[in-house]
Amino acid sequence: MAVILPTEYRDLNDRERAILRAIVQLFVLHAIPVGSQVVSKYLESALPLSPATIRNTMSDLEAMGYITHPHTSAGRMPTDLGYRFYVDSLVGVSKISLTESAQISSDVLALPRESVMRDATRILGSLSQHLAMVQMPQIREALVHRVEIIRLSAERLLVVIALDSDIVRTLTLETHDAIEHGMIEAVSRQLNERIAGRPLSTITTMLTDLLAPSQDSSPALLRLFVEQIGNLVSASPLGTVHISGAQNLISQPEFEAPERLRSVIELVENEDVIIHLLGTTTEIGRVSVRIGNEIDEADMQDYSLVATTYRAGSATGSLGIIGPRRMDYGRMISIVQLMSSVLTRTLGDGTP
Repeated sequence: MAVILPTEYRDLNDRERAILRAIVQLFVLHAIPVGSQVVSKYLESALPLSPATIRNTMSDLEAMGYITHPHTSAGRMPTDLGYRFYVDSLVGVSKISLTESAQISSDVLALPRESVMRDATRILGSLSQHLAMVQMPQIREALVHRVEIIRLSAERLLVVIALDSDIVRTLTLETHDAIEHGMIEAVSRQLNERIAGRPLSTITTMLTDLLAPSQDSSPALLRLFVEQIGNLVSASPLGTVHISGAQNLISQPEFEAPERLRSVIELVENEDVIIHLLGTTTEIGRVSVRIGNEIDEADMQDYSLVATTYRAGSATGSLGIIGPRRMDYGRMISIVQLMSSVLTRTLGDGTP
C-alpha cells in the first residue's frame, strides 16, 4: 500500500530536516514544547549541533510555518504543516515485529465470523492506543451467490440473498394476494439463473430491463422483488461502523480539559461523522493520513486520522484510527496496513 502524499513543499536541507524530525519525535514522546538544548542532546550522536545553531534553524522553520511556540520563552512544537512534511518526507513506516504480527494474524483469523468486525476493532484500538474504527463492507459490488425465498405466511415471504465472503442480506416481501408454492419456486429459479455471479448493484437495472417488455404478464412476486431490491442496494454504501478505544483518547494529555473531553464524547457518539470521515478519506489500496485542519469536520482540528480499506470478497470496507495530531505516524500507518491485510485474508479477497 502507498501512503497518499497530496501536498508539495519547498524542500528542506539536511539540517532543517533533522531538526524538524527531532522536534516532531520529541513532541510525540513527551507532549511538551521542545527546546534547542533538548534537540541538541537528542541529535548529538548523529548530528552534533550547538543549541545556538539549532535555535537559528528553529527560527527558519517557524518562519516557514513548520513549527510554532505557545509563548515567547517556550520551546517549539509542530504545526499541521510540520506534521504533514514529517509524514510525507521524514517518517518511516515502523516495522511491527514478526512475533507481534503473527499473534495479531492468529487472533483475528481465529475470530468467529459473526464477531470478526467488532473484535478486530477492539484489537486495532489496543494496538494503536487510539480510537479505532472498522466499517462493515460496502456491499454494492459484492457478487450474488444465490437467492432463496422462504414462505413465512400465505402473504408474507422472506428473501435471503447470499453474497460472496459469507455476507447475507434479507428482504421481507408482503403481498395482498396469496402466493402459490409453485410460483415461489419458479421465481426463485428465475432469479438465480439471472443474477447469480453478478454484482448486487447491477441487478435492479438488469431485472427491470427483463420485466419491461412484458410488465403485465410478469409474475407479481418478481415485480415486488425488483421494487424492494432497489432499497437494499441504495442503503448498502453506509453500513455499520464498529468503534473501540474511546478511553485511549480520553487518557491523552491533549484531551484532559473538559471542553476537549466533550469533543471526544461527541465524536464517539456520532456514528454518521465517523462514517463520513472513513468514506471521504480512504482510497482502495492506499493509506490516507489526514492531519488537523485537513479533516473536513469543524470539530476535528485537534485530531489526525489514519485510514485504509480492506476487502471482503468483491466488497470493500474501511478501517482507521483517530488520535491526537501528536501520534506516532510511522507505527499507526503500519498498524492499519497490517489490520487491512489480516481482515482481507480472514474475509476473503475475492480472487479465484
